[in-house]
Amino acid sequence: MKFFIDTANLAQISEANDLGILDGVTTNPSLMAKEGIKGEEAIVAHYKTICDMVDGDISAEVLGVTFEGIVEEGKKLAAIHPNIVVKVPMIKDGIKAIKWFSDNGIKTNCTLIFSAGQAILAAKAGATYISPFIGRIDDGGWDGVQLIEQIAQIYAVQGFKSQILAASIRNPNHIIRCAEAGANVCTCPLDSILGLLKHPLTDIGLAKFLEDAKKM
Repeated sequence: MKFFIDTANLAQISEANDLGILDGVTTNPSLMAKEGIKGEEAIVAHYKTICDMVDGDISAEVLGVTFEGIVEEGKKLAAIHPNIVVKVPMIKDGIKAIKWFSDNGIKTNCTLIFSAGQAILAAKAGATYISPFIGRIDDGGWDGVQLIEQIAQIYAVQGFKSQILAASIRNPNHIIRCAEAGANVCTCPLDSILGLLKHPLTDIGLAKFLEDAKKM
């Protein structure tokens, strides 16, 4: 399973990349705004910086909601760097745009997926990645990981090539369960990635080793 970091913060991207396990980055307008990045020139420059930092797919989200607008903006984003993946919303015109991008050799990430039906449409249109938002599904009283399992089963049966990118990860357990469920990618906050390192028995064991080492 690939690890993407879900942020626009350069320090967090650098820290995750330094671990040697980072495969890519996902961003969205909210994450850009959180870092104070505003205006087309600043956003493009920020994407270029991220692409220079990480050797992997970088999802850059369109803001348009019409077929023409999504395609026009997506072409501009794809021109920034070969690693850019155009992030397209799961709407009717979004599916049409994903098909256009697929036919023209542009990688896509279909975002805001909350059902298996949506995942089927995105795969049929040729999406490179599809992003089910499991944390938001959990917030509604359902189990987001069950959706990952359902999509993985459908894709295996039907031979769909789109990669399942589990998004809206809230904790390390989400990552573990998504790996079990068949997700190809998890995009996570830095805290969730670092949380995988932690276990009280590891801390106790290390303290004992260090104590014993002093006696040598």
